[in-house]
Amino acid sequence: MKIIIAAGTGFLGKNLEQYFLNKNNEVKILTRNPKRKNEILWDAKTVGNWKNELEDADILINLAGKSVDCRYNEKNKKEIYDSRIDSTRVLQQAIDECQNPPRIWINASSATIYIHSETNLNTEANGIIGDDFSMNICKSWEKEFFKKNNQNIRKVALRTSIVLGENGGAFPKFKQISKLGLGGKQGRGNQMMSWIHIDDFCEAVRFIIENEQLQGAINITAPNPLYNETMMKLLCKKIKIPFGIPSPVWLLEVAAIFIKTETELMLKSRNVYPEILIRNGFQFKYDDFEKALNDLC
Repeated sequence: MKIIIAAGTGFLGKNLEQYFLNKNNEVKILTRNPKRKNEILWDAKTVGNWKNELEDADILINLAGKSVDCRYNEKNKKEIYDSRIDSTRVLQQAIDECQNPPRIWINASSATIYIHSETNLNTEANGIIGDDFSMNICKSWEKEFFKKNNQNIRKVALRTSIVLGENGGAFPKFKQISKLGLGGKQGRGNQMMSWIHIDDFCEAVRFIIENEQLQGAINITAPNPLYNETMMKLLCKKIKIPFGIPSPVWLLEVAAIFIKTETELMLKSRNVYPEILIRNGFQFKYDDFEKALNDLC
C-alpha cells in the first residue's frame, strides 16, 4: 500500500511510519519541515504540490494539530482550533481534486471528547459528550471531517486516549516524575486514566484499514482504564521507587503555570471503552496496564 501520513513527524507518526514500513508498505510524510526523501512540504492550510502524493494513494492518515500540552490562553486556543480545522479542510479540498483519491481517510480525534466521568464508561454508542473548550474542539474537528461524504472513501476518526511508548508521549514524563519521588496520586487520584500501548495503537490502525465495515468515530484505547492513584502505584512499584509524594490540586495548578501546561491533562477523568474494536474482534496485546509496564520498563 501507499500510505500518506499528514503531520507524521511526531510520536504517533514516527511509530506508524516504522510499523507500516516494516510491513513493506510505501510511506510518505507531509510536513512543514521536510528533511528526508519521503517527506513532502505542506503548510497544512493551502493546497499545493503535495496534493499529487494523494493521487493513487491507498490510505491517508491525518495527525495534524497543535499539541494541547500548553497553556490555554487565547493565542494557543486559536492555534489548537485552527491547526485541526484547517488541515482537515485542506485535505478534503485536495481529495476533491484527485482523480484517484485514497480509499480510506483516517483522521485524528481524541477521547477527550467525552465528559469527565468517574463512573460512566464511555463507549461510542453511549458516551456523553459535553461542552467545554477541549470537548468543543473535538466536536468541531469531527464535524469538519465528516461534513462531506465522498463516494468510495471510508472515513474513520480516531478517538485516541493517552498513548504509552518509550520514545515519546506521556509515558516518559510519568516515569521521570516517579523516579524523582513525585509519583503519588495527582489530585484526588480517583480520575480514570484511559490509555493504549503504542504497539496496540498501530495494530488498531491496521485493523481499521483491513476491516471495511469500520467507519465513523472509533475509541482507540485499551479496554481496562484504571484510577490515577492505582496507575501511579503500579508504575512506582515497577521501577522500584518505594514512595510517591501526592500532588494536591493547588500544587498542580502552580506547577502547570511554570511548565506551561494545563491541569486538565492530569486531572480529567477519561473513562473510555473500545466497544467497536472489541465487538469486531480486535485482540489487544496489552489489555491491562501491568502488561504494558512489563514491556515499557
